[in-house]
Amino acid sequence: MRKVKIVTDSSCTMLKNVRDDLNIHMIPLSVMIDGVVYPDDDHLEGEKFMDMMEKAKALPKTSQPPIGEFVELYDRLGEDGSAIVSIHMTQALSGTVEAARQASNLSSSNVTVIDSDFTDQALSFQVIQAAKLAENGADVPEILAEIKHVKENTKLLIGISTLDNLVKGGRISRTTGLLSNLFNVKVVMNMIDTELVPVAKGRGIKTFNKWFEELKNELVKLPNLRQIGISYADGLELATHFKDELQSLFPDMEIPVLHTNPVIATHTGKGAFAIMYYKD
Repeated sequence: MRKVKIVTDSSCTMLKNVRDDLNIHMIPLSVMIDGVVYPDDDHLEGEKFMDMMEKAKALPKTSQPPIGEFVELYDRLGEDGSAIVSIHMTQALSGTVEAARQASNLSSSNVTVIDSDFTDQALSFQVIQAAKLAENGADVPEILAEIKHVKENTKLLIGISTLDNLVKGGRISRTTGLLSNLFNVKVVMNMIDTELVPVAKGRGIKTFNKWFEELKNELVKLPNLRQIGISYADGLELATHFKDELQSLFPDMEIPVLHTNPVIATHTGKGAFAIMYYKD
């Protein structure tokens, strides 16, 4: 019997076979589109969601899992005496981790809840490493130490092609969004201490390409680069270009290119991408 079981939420973007092979338990958030609530699970694929969002009358609304669902999952996983480490998206973007904390106090199981400070594949870096250790019989302190190490050495960079969804969601002003879209402004942001800080801005796709050349120069100089992940929201062509360029620099590394989850796509909008990596 494994000592520790790993839980995360559906904002954690990873290959389904990796999740299944490592026995990672994923609790879904939900998305409401024109009054209809959909669980953010395997049935709501990224491409399908983008089409639904495009046709929706209003911007979809996302919701954290109910506390009761967390309690039920924790109780079930801990029935055999296993401890649970539950790792979730940054509190800056969702109340999911706080719901998990409240549920951990109500559950009869031994649960440790972690705010990853990230989301998407940057969250999956922590979850996958924790699950690998759990598979090998590691205890909770060992797993928590590895999570902390990965977190401290992770970087998440996100490119936004249109500010429409950020304006609709109230995260930036309508005036800023109007001017930026009028001039075809593209923005790249770095998640630093749970805040998105702009690192590049300019007109057209050349902004992304120029920034990416600088990123490549940075990555090849990094010692002990462990993993790169690329996610996108209805922009596979650009994401594939990034992957091909990085693969030539790191031929022995498997670099996942995955459609981001509906929760993140709701905020980023169409044409967004993220490049995430961590090092030892």
